[in-house]
Amino acid sequence: MNFLACDLGGTKVLLGIFKKDVNTDSPNLIFKKKYVSSEWDSIDLILEDFLKYKCKNINHPLYACFAVAGPISKNNAEIINLSWNISGDGLKKKFKFKICELVNDFAVQIYGIPFIKKSQYFTLQNGDHSAGGNKDLHAIVGAGTGLGIAKGLISGSNVKVLASEGGHVEYSPKSELEWELKNWLKCSLKVERISCERIISGTGLSRIAEWRLSKPDAKNHPLQKQLKELKISDNFRKEIPQKICNLSNQGDTLMIQVERIWLDAYASLLGDVALQELCFGGLWISGGTAPKHFINFKSGLFMKQFSDKGRLKDILKNIPVNVILDEEFGLFSAACRAKMLSQIK
Repeated sequence: MNFLACDLGGTKVLLGIFKKDVNTDSPNLIFKKKYVSSEWDSIDLILEDFLKYKCKNINHPLYACFAVAGPISKNNAEIINLSWNISGDGLKKKFKFKICELVNDFAVQIYGIPFIKKSQYFTLQNGDHSAGGNKDLHAIVGAGTGLGIAKGLISGSNVKVLASEGGHVEYSPKSELEWELKNWLKCSLKVERISCERIISGTGLSRIAEWRLSKPDAKNHPLQKQLKELKISDNFRKEIPQKICNLSNQGDTLMIQVERIWLDAYASLLGDVALQELCFGGLWISGGTAPKHFINFKSGLFMKQFSDKGRLKDILKNIPVNVILDEEFGLFSAACRAKMLSQIK
């Protein structure tokens, strides 16, 4: 039996056909293809191309899960950046699926955790499995274009996903430098409050660099040219995070400072989420930035910032912390959910 999985975002649509592994409960990929979202007028046309032409020699999938970048209501979703309205029931009828479910593209990753393979993640902290607390409760946090947070209860193959908009909680500075950054952002963005997503995301990393490069000692920095381009088109912002990382790795003092501020804020947020959820099953770091900053996550400095919670720091030592390294874990998780749907009586 085959399953259809889709990771649908404003920039790209990743589709895959999976089948059940004969030796494990994990779905195995048969075929996948990436589409550029802006080149198509609807998900229906992409699906038609994928199923009718690209997968014509593969058995038609009967169960489908679409991980969608946006809120879901009654199995419907609207992709604002594309002006796409998507109906799970409509896709089910048109493409002859037995079940077709839409799930938030970040929350869907909870479904992948019970089936994750060792090659897909790295453990930063094992935690104390003999400690008390609910071992079924997991939380996942991921900085990418934005900042996603979700949680779930996992008991064997039984998974309950609980979505969250925790990425939009208030950013709380811990130093005078971070307080200066927050005030600069409020002025620059013309907003009254700064959420964690404004800082802890790929976009946030670029904005921290903008702030640092606005200072007199940075007027001759090589990234100044990119800042001028940003004033013409915001599209350049997507390229800046990688440039920051490259320069930091090459020893650029200012970009090392920028990256350090970003990592400290990220580690602090992860500690906050761990305390809020008491996720003794595991705290998972996901998102597009995870593989890129893997070396930094492994550092003692990052984990020290994570556990810097005063009287409650010992609790955090009991929580397992893992980094998801698979950049297509969203697609894999959608396939896991599609497989679960096939088992519904």
